[in-house]
Amino acid sequence: MHALYRMPLFLLLTGIASASMMLPAAVALAEEEFHDARSFFYAAIVGMVLTALVAIAQATRRHNRSASRQLFALMGAFVFLPALLAVPFHEAVRTTTFMNAFFEMVSSLTTTGATLFDPARLSSAEHLWRAQVAWLGGLLMWIAAAAILAPLTLGGFEITARGEPGQSVDAGAARRDMRDPAQRLGLAARVLVPIYAGLTLSLWIMLMVAGDLPLTALIHAMSTLSTSGISSVGGPINAGSGIAGEMIIFCFLFFALSRLTFSGDTGASYRPGLREDPEFRMGISIAILVPLVLFVRHWIAAFDVGGEQNLALGLRALWGGVFTALSFLSTTGFVSSDWAEAQSWSGLPTPGLILMGLAIMGGGVATTAGGVKLLRIYALYLAGKRELEKLVHPNSIGRSGPMARRMRRQGAFIAWVFFMLFAMSIAAFSLIFSLFGIDFENAMVLTIAGLTNCGPLIRAAAEMPVDLGALGDGVKLTLCAAMVLGRLELMAIIVLLTPGIWRD
Repeated sequence: MHALYRMPLFLLLTGIASASMMLPAAVALAEEEFHDARSFFYAAIVGMVLTALVAIAQATRRHNRSASRQLFALMGAFVFLPALLAVPFHEAVRTTTFMNAFFEMVSSLTTTGATLFDPARLSSAEHLWRAQVAWLGGLLMWIAAAAILAPLTLGGFEITARGEPGQSVDAGAARRDMRDPAQRLGLAARVLVPIYAGLTLSLWIMLMVAGDLPLTALIHAMSTLSTSGISSVGGPINAGSGIAGEMIIFCFLFFALSRLTFSGDTGASYRPGLREDPEFRMGISIAILVPLVLFVRHWIAAFDVGGEQNLALGLRALWGGVFTALSFLSTTGFVSSDWAEAQSWSGLPTPGLILMGLAIMGGGVATTAGGVKLLRIYALYLAGKRELEKLVHPNSIGRSGPMARRMRRQGAFIAWVFFMLFAMSIAAFSLIFSLFGIDFENAMVLTIAGLTNCGPLIRAAAEMPVDLGALGDGVKLTLCAAMVLGRLELMAIIVLLTPGIWRD
C-alpha cells in the first residue's frame, strides 16, 4: 500500500478515475442501456491498462518527494484529468460536443455542479457518472487538505500557522511530514476515505428509507458530501422523500462548516474542540441569522396581502430559508421545496444577492466547500473587533491569548490579502465575461458561481438564469478556468510560481 502512494500523484488519480467508470457501466448494463455500458466499460479498460503500463515504466523512480510537487500534480489533475473523464461521457451522450463534456467534467471534479444539460436528457448512468466524479473530487480535496495544503500552510491553514504561505515552520511532525509527503498522503487517505464513504453510505440509506429511489438517493448523498449540488431530478425539491429528505440532507450539510466535524488529522497547529471551533460557531450563526432576517422581512410584507396569520405558510417559509441558507453557505446549492413559499406568503421575491453572499463566505477550511472560507472571515472579524475596541480604549491590551493575537494580526493580514485577490479575480473574470457580450448581472453571477464552486447559483441567483448551453466555447473555457481557480485558490497558484518552493 505504501508503494501505491509513491506512484506519481496524477497517475494514481488517473487509475482511480478509470476504475470508477465500472460503476456507471454496471448501472447502464442493469438498465439495458448497452451503448452507455460499452462507453464506460471500454473507457475503463483502456484507462486502467494505460495507467498500469505507465506505472510499470515509472516503478523504479521515486515520486511525491515534496509537497510542492504534489501541489503541482493536484493542479494538473484539475486541468487535465477532466479530458480523460469526458471521453466516456461524450461517447455515452452522443448528442453533444467534446467541449460540453469537458466543461461538465471540470464542473463535477471541482464540485461546482454547474451543468449544460436538463435532467431528462441524461441517462441514469450519465447522471451517476457526474455525481461520482464530483464525489471523487470532494474526497480528493479532503485528502489534499491534510497531505498537501496543510504542510504548505495553504487553503486557509495560513491563518493559524506560524509560517508564511508556501512554507512550513511548525516543529516536529510537520517537518517529518514534509520529508516524506508520500507517507502523509497514505495516512490521510487511510483516515479520511472510510469516514467519507461511511457518511455517504449512511446518507444514502436514510434517503432511501425516507422515500427516494435508490439511484436518486445515491446521487443526492454523493452531491451532499461533495457539496456539488448535482441531481438527477433537479434537486430535493423533486425527490420522493419530500421534507423528510431535506431534513436528513440538512444534518449532513454541517460537515461542510468545519473539518472538526469529521476529522482533526489535518496537520494544523490550532485544534480547538468543535464547541470552541470558530468556523463551526460562525457557520451556525450565519445559518440562523440570515433566515431569521428573511423571515421577518417576509412576515412584515405579509401584512399587505393579509397572510400574516397563516402560520403554516410562515413555518414553511422559515424552513425554506434555513435549509437554503445553509445549503448555499456550504456551496452545495440545493434549494428547498419551501423556498418559494416565502414568496407566495408575502408576495416578495428573495434577492439572489443574499445567496451570492452566502456562497462567497463559503464553508470551513479543509472541507469540500468553496468560497473565501469561514476561518478567514473570522480572522477579519477578530481584527475589526479589536480595532473598534482600540478606538474606545487606545491603550488597552488584548486578553484573548497568543493564538487569537496571531489570528487578528498576521492571520487577518493574510486573510485580507486573500480577500483582495479574490475581489480582483471577481473583477477580472466579470470583465472577461462582459467581453463575450454577457450583461453585468449575469457576468457577476457566472463569476461568483465559478470562483465559489457553487454552480446552482447560476439558476437561483440571477433574475433571468443564464442558458449555459447557448454560450460559446470561449465563455465555457473561461468559466472552467474560474472553477479551477476557485478550487485551488489563487494563493496556491502564486506559491507554485515562487522559485524558492522548488528548491526542496
